[in-house]
Amino acid sequence: MEKGFRGEVKFNMSSRDNILSKIKQNQPDLLPLPNLSVLGGEQFDLVEKFTEILEGIGGKVIQVAHNDEIKKYIAANYPPNARVISTLSEFSENKDWQLADPHTLKDADFLIIKGQFAVAENGAIWLTETEMGQRVAPFITQYLAIIIDKSTILPTMHQAYEHIGSVDYGFGVFLAGPSKTADIEQSLVLGAHGARGLVVFLV
Repeated sequence: MEKGFRGEVKFNMSSRDNILSKIKQNQPDLLPLPNLSVLGGEQFDLVEKFTEILEGIGGKVIQVAHNDEIKKYIAANYPPNARVISTLSEFSENKDWQLADPHTLKDADFLIIKGQFAVAENGAIWLTETEMGQRVAPFITQYLAIIIDKSTILPTMHQAYEHIGSVDYGFGVFLAGPSKTADIEQSLVLGAHGARGLVVFLV
């Protein structure tokens, strides 16, 4: 160890190597990973749990039998001149927005997409670029609707990661509820940095 200009303490190469060598010699013994197969083994109603959690964090869950019910909901709850975009041809035949400059989506009012699967324990939904159309779409739209097949709801994140572990994808995200923050005065604010509202249609 040497003292440099203005009293800074400097370590020469041999001192550094000596410290690193001591650290390596004092590593704890490696232990086997815990068996996590028990996670998600408890029996509970996946749809009920998912609905409870998602609505508890500001989202809305509606059970439907077919897409016509979704169209009726949109017509009844959003103005007719709203800009609705979707990756699904049942709701929007115009797919040009998926190839356009992301900035052109700044006035998108409502995005309708289909999620791959959902997680009951935290209300999260797995989305990739295939479902999003554009990465920015679920975060820049004013309101977001995601369609989920009831049969794809998984109990916990452990099963979710096992499900996507071997799948090759460029970009993916777990999305749960509308965007929110409680940083300011510990007051929960929805729609702080993304979609102001999320409705999930369980089919």
